[in-house]
Amino acid sequence: MKLCLPFFCVALLGVGIMPVAAVGPRSFSDGANPDSGETAPESAPDLSSINPSKEDDRTQSQWWAMASAIEPQKTIEERPSSESEELEVKHNTENNDQKSNSDLTFAPKPDGDRPNPLPNIEPTAPAKEPTAAIPKLDEIARPNTSVESLLHPSRPSLSNFSDVVQISQSVVQVTGVRLNPTQAGLEVILVSAEGQVLQAKTRTEGKTLIAEISNAQLVLPDGQEFRAQNPFEGINLVTVTQVDASSIRISITGQENLPTAGVLRSASGLVLSVSTEKINIIVTGNQQTPYLQPNASSATRTDTPIRDIPQSIQVVPQEVIQDQQVTRLDEALRNVSGVTYGGTVTGRGSEFGLRGFNDAPILRDGFRRYSSFGSFPEVANLDRVEVLKGPASILYGEIQPGGLINLVSKQPLSEPFYEAELQLGNQTFVRPRFDISGPLTSDRSLLYRVNGLYQTSDSYRGFTQDNQRLSIAPTLTWKISDRADLTVSLEYIDDKRAADNGLVVLGRRVVDVPRDRVASDPDDAIETQDLNVGYNFEYRFSDNWKLRNAFRYASYNFDFNVIGLQELGFDEKTATTDLFWASQDSQNKNYTLQTNIVGDFATGSIQHTLIFGADISYSDQRLSTVGDFETPIPVNIFNPVYRSVPKPDEDTLASFGSNKIETSRYGFYVQDQISIFDNLKLLAGLRYDTAEQRNDSGEGSETTQNYNDFTPRLGIVYQPIPEISLYASYSRSFNPGSATTAGGGLIEPETGSGYEVGVKAELFDRRLAATLAYFDITKQNVAVTDPNNSLFSIASGEQQSRGVELDISGQILPGWNIIAAYAYTDAEVTADTDRSLVGNRLFNVPKHSGSLWTTYEIQSGDLQGLGLGVGFSYVGERQGDLPNSFQVDSYFLPNAAVFYQRDNWRAAINIKNLFNVNYIESVTGSRASGNQPGEPLTVIGSFSVKF
Repeated sequence: MKLCLPFFCVALLGVGIMPVAAVGPRSFSDGANPDSGETAPESAPDLSSINPSKEDDRTQSQWWAMASAIEPQKTIEERPSSESEELEVKHNTENNDQKSNSDLTFAPKPDGDRPNPLPNIEPTAPAKEPTAAIPKLDEIARPNTSVESLLHPSRPSLSNFSDVVQISQSVVQVTGVRLNPTQAGLEVILVSAEGQVLQAKTRTEGKTLIAEISNAQLVLPDGQEFRAQNPFEGINLVTVTQVDASSIRISITGQENLPTAGVLRSASGLVLSVSTEKINIIVTGNQQTPYLQPNASSATRTDTPIRDIPQSIQVVPQEVIQDQQVTRLDEALRNVSGVTYGGTVTGRGSEFGLRGFNDAPILRDGFRRYSSFGSFPEVANLDRVEVLKGPASILYGEIQPGGLINLVSKQPLSEPFYEAELQLGNQTFVRPRFDISGPLTSDRSLLYRVNGLYQTSDSYRGFTQDNQRLSIAPTLTWKISDRADLTVSLEYIDDKRAADNGLVVLGRRVVDVPRDRVASDPDDAIETQDLNVGYNFEYRFSDNWKLRNAFRYASYNFDFNVIGLQELGFDEKTATTDLFWASQDSQNKNYTLQTNIVGDFATGSIQHTLIFGADISYSDQRLSTVGDFETPIPVNIFNPVYRSVPKPDEDTLASFGSNKIETSRYGFYVQDQISIFDNLKLLAGLRYDTAEQRNDSGEGSETTQNYNDFTPRLGIVYQPIPEISLYASYSRSFNPGSATTAGGGLIEPETGSGYEVGVKAELFDRRLAATLAYFDITKQNVAVTDPNNSLFSIASGEQQSRGVELDISGQILPGWNIIAAYAYTDAEVTADTDRSLVGNRLFNVPKHSGSLWTTYEIQSGDLQGLGLGVGFSYVGERQGDLPNSFQVDSYFLPNAAVFYQRDNWRAAINIKNLFNVNYIESVTGSRASGNQPGEPLTVIGSFSVKF
């Protein structure tokens, strides 16, 4: 069956694209262009455009920062942590006469994607032309406090475009900026959602005082930066801009030189003290940690707080990736409970398991590439890694019941951003990279971002082939109008590395040889190319309804040189493996279209977030193998002599067959998130999938299989107090099989069902998040040996995994961050035609595993910016294959780091596997190959600079 587009999907796409033309090009709002660079006239402004009251605002979840003038002997003011945070600029001489400024307020617009987080924000008057009269404070218009305004408050806008499957931003979104005059000075107010707080540090550049706000994203309604010229006497300019994907900068430029700033800690928060001009900046209230990610949407495809999702979902943010100097995806996933690393499949790509089940799919911005082999995703272009645990077919179709891994890419920024980094380490490790972003047009309607990287290192396994990697990832975002956005992205990765097939098994253990011992041929190598290109379009019909449409083309190719294939057997008596010269190449192509509509509405007092849509995909996978399987090449694992038979040219090897698999998939789903009360939420969804798979192995042997399935999901969340969420869920999954029955057809799809109950907590004034979960997952229709014909399979097997998981991330004290995980997993065979396998543990699944990583950064004094990090990874004993014929030992890997960051640069040294432990990192269920030794002690130093 060829790929086709159902009529309704074409119609949805048309509905999304056609309104764009009607909307027209993006235009400025009335008033001065903030990018024009024009200086406001030296006349007093109409202060009705500035909200002078702050009493009501202090009841909201806003970030306030205050720069206040004090006497030299005056004590720094401390406020309770429940108060909002202010940045207030005060001068020694009070003056209520203000300089002219016609645009001091960016008020948030309504948006239906979020519940109303700002119930009492008073509306802001529109900007007015400067007048000759200078109003007095008692003439300033007071805010609207009528009952109507309280019942119908404004809501923040989320007009900026999200990534492909609309994975939510993991940083705090600042949806409005306001300047309020006071009797002593000026307030700069950043409006954020309820319960969200921010962290600030200051520095100076010439006459400009700069406050760096970490873990924040500027999403003003018009998509622009905030800019106010001459807002107050003595202040020339105030700007609020986006620096990178997770930080905002407030710049206050004075008419006279500004002093240098120092940082002090007080009982009420962070105090940033400036000496010369006696200006203090006091930040009170809770400080958000970079390690804490309150929102994610891999579980729902909607912007939902993690505490409201009745399923375990964990996020590894960019800050953890930076602090640990992560260079591979498996290093990042060590921070998540229940994840097991399955090796590299002879260099073809990384494989992972979740909750005891192998082959967990890796998605890129919500798109899956269907293939028998994975790839090696690049972490330098990632904003974060999200891990959704448990059956997840409701939104993503065919999948293993353990869960999925979603990689969220970096997105273009509206402010210029330039970063360069160089990493150096042992094993001749060299890794330069760059990350640049910013606007291409003066109105910031066209944004770009480019990430690039080159990496090279020696193989610690004794292969002659160096590991070489080149990656480039450009992205372009077009803000077509205030209702429509389009993002086009591309990522290309070229990877060359050793074709490592691991070690063999002798007795009940992996053979005890040096880590660099090669069991095949030292010249074995593989080259892979990974290409992803697509677009992401969103059109907002209103504040409550939007259409999202995205397309992705993904290709993955690999090509071995002539390698010594070792998978066909190992003679344990003589410790000799027979190699055969062989080669293999593969081409894989995927075309995927996603379309959905999201709406927020109410039925009486019950709130709904409804999503319904369709996914269509077509995949084409081709594989061809050549080899000489008649001439064995013996190699003794303890005393190897390589190439007793010379390596032939690939052209001289005989064909060993080829295979072509074409699959067309169609999925239709609907899901409703229902808020019965503020503390009681339901989640219900249903998906229908249908597909046709055609397998052509050449010589007229072609098989076709059609399959379809319904997969539901139900969940409930109850919050007895705002900081605690009790949840329970049930979900199902399915996954097509690849084994062949005696009748010549493909085996029936596997099915999975899972129950999960747990509790989520937000501790230490919501600076630390924890999830404790119990799960029970059963996979049925597992392919097992046909008792009547051992060459074929039947779908009658069953496997079960039960366990407990604990994940913690966040901040214990200011500057002290932590991310930790623990998993107890009991995964076993519960039904099989081979009764000797029943009760056996699933291979490569430890009963106990855990990790810890914590950093502390000095917050004040001469050593401010100096930090230390320590942690470990622990993996318990694992079975090596399904018959449980051998085991691999547990291992404990300590890690450490020291870093120093100041202004716009950062230097760090990380040590991994501190005690140089020799361990087996992964097993694949084979005694003859696939048992992969882990990395030795690794030291990486880095230096990065941002502009």
